[in-house]
Amino acid sequence: MSSSGGTRAIVAALGANLGIAVTKFIAFLISGSSSMLAESVHSLADSGNQVLLLVGGRRARRAPTPEHPFGFGRERYVYAFMVAIILFSVGGVFSIYEGVHKIQHPEAIEAAWLPITVLVVAIALESFSLRTALKESAPHRQGISIMQFVRRAKAPELPVVLLEDIAALVGLFLALFGVGLAVITGDGVWDGIGTVAIGVLLIVVAIVLGIEVKSLLVGEGASPADTDAIRGAAEGTPGVVRIIHMKSLYLGPDELLVGMKIAVAATDSAAEVASTINEVEARVRAAVPVARVLYLEPDLLRTTTGAVGEQPAAPADPVDPAADVHG
Repeated sequence: MSSSGGTRAIVAALGANLGIAVTKFIAFLISGSSSMLAESVHSLADSGNQVLLLVGGRRARRAPTPEHPFGFGRERYVYAFMVAIILFSVGGVFSIYEGVHKIQHPEAIEAAWLPITVLVVAIALESFSLRTALKESAPHRQGISIMQFVRRAKAPELPVVLLEDIAALVGLFLALFGVGLAVITGDGVWDGIGTVAIGVLLIVVAIVLGIEVKSLLVGEGASPADTDAIRGAAEGTPGVVRIIHMKSLYLGPDELLVGMKIAVAATDSAAEVASTINEVEARVRAAVPVARVLYLEPDLLRTTTGAVGEQPAAPADPVDPAADVHG
């Protein structure tokens, strides 16, 4: 996934959220609506999240060092995980606290036209931000749902912005619902209920985001489609009998490490084996461009009787090193 698309979506969301946060807070000061306060904190937290994503993307581009020989690509995951924590702690918990306080001590909303106007304008601005995120992610989604995209994407920026923008739009409608009912009924409890609903929404989104980013932090391998492409490219190379076993790991959103043990013929010379390995590397990189770091080990297969031969034993599990039939 191109990082430029993610950066455009982040910048668009950052500009929208900063403007919305200031406007919502002014509306809160005038009207006293807790929904407006929750939404202003929500927008402020989102702005901080987008700054973190930009910082993470910048730091991830640093050159490898002796201490970090594989580079810093996974810093993007670290900062995305920090976004989930901030969305939970600052946005969700504060909104629930403020909403419960408002329910216990309801107050009438002053100058009701102002928060309603601000919410309607904010919905329009957030819709623009979401439209940008959807446009930038469209080439990568290719027929899959947004949730499937969030679960499968290796670059965290676009999924994070998509979830934030969707949560922001839903939160604005919840705030509009709470403020509207509070104005119509004259009961400020509805304002508090809307605020609690916003908090619950943010916590749910933060949990979903945290689970997905945690998986990337722990380490994910290539997708089934990329695994099949790598296997096909390697086993289609002249001189390769088959892959004995293979593992992969994303070092960052745009860099995949692949380690594999390949079976070669017992009669091949060292020069022929070296040539085969070079050809496998070239074919794998052509098939899956993100497979930039390759470690290939040549080996010999054994027949079921234990003698070295040209007929391979039963295929091994490609991700289980214990299935190495060479022993």
